[in-house]
Amino acid sequence: MTAPARILLADDHALVRSGVRLILDAEPDLAVVAEADDGADAVLRAREDPGLDLAILDIAMPRQTGLQAARELSRLRPGLRILMLTMYDNEQYFFEALRAGASGYVPKSVADRDLVEACRAALRDEPFIYPGAETTLIRTYLDRARTGEDLPARPITEREEEILKLVAEGHTSKEIGDLLVISAKTVERHRANLLQKLGLRDRLELTRYAIRVGLIEP
Repeated sequence: MTAPARILLADDHALVRSGVRLILDAEPDLAVVAEADDGADAVLRAREDPGLDLAILDIAMPRQTGLQAARELSRLRPGLRILMLTMYDNEQYFFEALRAGASGYVPKSVADRDLVEACRAALRDEPFIYPGAETTLIRTYLDRARTGEDLPARPITEREEEILKLVAEGHTSKEIGDLLVISAKTVERHRANLLQKLGLRDRLELTRYAIRVGLIEP
């Protein structure tokens, strides 16, 4: 018999991890072998275990989002398949997931129905989105990416996204600088750029924006 695929599961809610693990471990070809409660921990687990086949990442997690972790894992472990799990049913997250290196995403609301097939699709290196979405749209996007055509622009850079998340979580400029190993002055400059780019006025509006785009949970 072929050994089951080795899966890393990252979600900051232990109850969600427990439920997802029950679904996956019931399948003979899938096995959860590592868990993480935030994106940074997921990256660490993947570094420690080169035998992982698939990472399932929640989008909204503390310290580092699933999308941020997916980008880092795609650079560190290009052979690792990635699938996003999210409470947000939003087409934009799907395209962000593809851009980050994932095969697609599954809303938590349909995880009991679609997650197993999504895992198998990811392991076959096929795009997946829950039934109802246009598969042709997915393939068109991937074809554009492979041929080097322009993809939809990100409104903010990866560094700005990191800072936005940490600002919204309530960290000071000094704390953010310490976490990202940059100066507080650089953090303030990025924060000013974020306000200008997004047309926002203050931390409260930045926090609302971060919730709306799924960087943090309400």
